[in-house]
Formats: sequence, structure tokens, C-alpha cells
Amino acid sequence: MGRTSDAKEKIIESAIELISLRSYNAVGVQELCEHSGVKKGSFYHFFPSKRDLTVIALDRMWANFKTGMLDPIYNSESTAREKFQTLLEKSHEYQSADKDYKGCVTGCSIGNLALELSTQDEVIRLKIQEIFKEWTGYFENLIIDSINEGDLPVETDPHSTAQAILAYIEGLSLLGKTYNDPSVTSRLGEGIMQLCITRKKVKKTA
Repeated sequence: MGRTSDAKEKIIESAIELISLRSYNAVGVQELCEHSGVKKGSFYHFFPSKRDLTVIALDRMWANFKTGMLDPIYNSESTAREKFQTLLEKSHEYQSADKDYKGCVTGCSIGNLALELSTQDEVIRLKIQEIFKEWTGYFENLIIDSINEGDLPVETDPHSTAQAILAYIEGLSLLGKTYNDPSVTSRLGEGIMQLCITRKKVKKTA
């Protein structure tokens, strides 16, 4: 039983590593089996298809991101402004470590799959949409806190602003990958603070 469970985990971890480094279409089942040291028959025992494996891998990537980065930041006693700043710093640290380990900036693995597969595979598109909606919820709560703390105008729309922040962060990941430069996250990430956090309510003139 231990070996069976271990084989499944190895395949999931191999999928996360290989697909994140390259792409969904560039990685085949045979390569996943060779990388994980698992026989092809075992692969299909656990996963009916590469798509099914990818959906599970997406859930795992999202869960790891939440427990490793989002939840510790969002559950801290820091202000919303400080939480945004910490998120940018941690993102830069992650991208830098990723480049040191893999030799290149790979960007956001979930976003990469969205770009590659959203027009090709509806099941995977819907899974990524589900993840992005939950991620937007994190930002929406921060926006509400920012409004309550006086850093954003009370008329700010939390949902649309949260979606804009997610779009900005995904854009940063794409730029970091394009330039192979993890410092993009820290240099341009300040735009989030300028666009969404440091604005003050403009007093209406009489």
C-alpha cells in the first residue's frame, strides 16, 4: 500500500515539475512515468488520462500556494498594505529561488496553463477559472480591509479591483518569464500599491 501511494504522489510531483518548467503539450505520459520512476500501467491505474492528472496537479499547486504563501500572509495581524507588500516580497523570493533551481524564471504555473489550454480543454479551463475565482476572493477581502483602514475610497468596488490586482500579478509573472528576470516582480510590483492601496479619497469640492 505504501508503494502504491508513493507512486501516485511521484507522478503528481513529476507533473507539477515538468509541466511548470515546459508546458502541458510538451510533456507526455511516457516522460512523466520515466521521470517519476513509475510504470506506464501504474499511471493509468491512478489517472485515466493526462488531463485528469493535470486537474489534480492544479489542485495540488493551488493548495501548496495557499498554505505556503497566501494563508500565512492573510491570517497575520499586519495591515492590508503590509500584506500586499509581503506578498510582493515573497513572490520575488519564490521567483528568484525558482530561477536558481531551474535555471530560468517559469512564471505562474497556473497562469501558464491558462494561456496554453483555455481554448483547447474546457475541463482544465474551468478548473483554472475556479482557482482564479478563489484567488480573487483573497484580494477582495484585502480590498475591503484597505477601505476600512482608510487606504482606499469607500466607493471602491472590491470585486472588480480584486480582479484587476490578479490580472496585474499574472502580468508580472508573464513579464518576469519573458525577460527571465525575477526582479520584475519587485520593481513593477509597486504598481499594485500605487494603483490600489496608496490612493486616498479625493475630497469633493463644495
